[in-house]
Amino acid sequence: MSTVTLGLLQHACTADPAANLAQTLALAAQAAKRGATIICTQELFHSQYFCQSEDHANFKLAESIPGPSTKAFQQFAKKHKVVVVASLFEKRSAGLYHNTAVIIDADGRLLGIYRKMHIPDDPGYYEKFYFTPGDTGFRAWQTKYGKIGVLICWDQWYPEGARLTALQGAQILFYPTAIGWHPKEKKAYGADQHGAWQISHQGHAVANGCYVAAINRIGTEKPVGGDGLEFWGQSFVAGTSGQIIAKASVDREEILLVPVDLDKVDTTRTHWPFLRDRRIDAYGDIMKRFVD
Repeated sequence: MSTVTLGLLQHACTADPAANLAQTLALAAQAAKRGATIICTQELFHSQYFCQSEDHANFKLAESIPGPSTKAFQQFAKKHKVVVVASLFEKRSAGLYHNTAVIIDADGRLLGIYRKMHIPDDPGYYEKFYFTPGDTGFRAWQTKYGKIGVLICWDQWYPEGARLTALQGAQILFYPTAIGWHPKEKKAYGADQHGAWQISHQGHAVANGCYVAAINRIGTEKPVGGDGLEFWGQSFVAGTSGQIIAKASVDREEILLVPVDLDKVDTTRTHWPFLRDRRIDAYGDIMKRFVD
């Protein structure tokens, strides 16, 4: 089967984790009913984006893996015979937390996890307070419906992560995401910020000859005493030549269903042989922080 259908779940989140899980499962069920074979959630769908502030109370939102959400999606995947990528706040141990995605095959098996490697620390994105940098490395998994890789949000700015995942044979790169505008900056910088986000993903698709799926949330979320973030939605899928083949709205809940032909990965990589022409003998300095 060379054609699979991606189901990207774009929606707003509430302050009630149980309600968010129920909503995400309901949207996933709709996606499966409409033909999705690989379903991906947005980043940290279980809650609002709590990293806008540094608050120890937010650690209560974390759960173990496997845990309640993982098990719910395993049951869902087995019932609907779909692959699921779900983004969770993982409590690994006392005082040790990660921003983690679980990868579940269509028979309900937990194939593995990916822990977010690049952790930002910017106004409104205080993730270093919460998340330990990932130690899984960049990985790809053979699922029933194709070989996929998963990276998370801030990873999107690093071509190294996309490349290393693609080099393991990933045909589709999924990026669960929570990104938006600072309201006071939107007028001056909003268009450029969003454009850079989209272009970076398109670049990953071109350079690696694979599909890239970015899944973002919608709505404005405001912490106490803060301006909040206006999430820009616009989840999308880029084709193997970087073209946008489907894109969601800025502010509407949507299930973005996107059929993709995995045979095009081989065709693109053969006709645009970037992987063939890599000069692996000349890239040693990439392992350095800076080249003087």
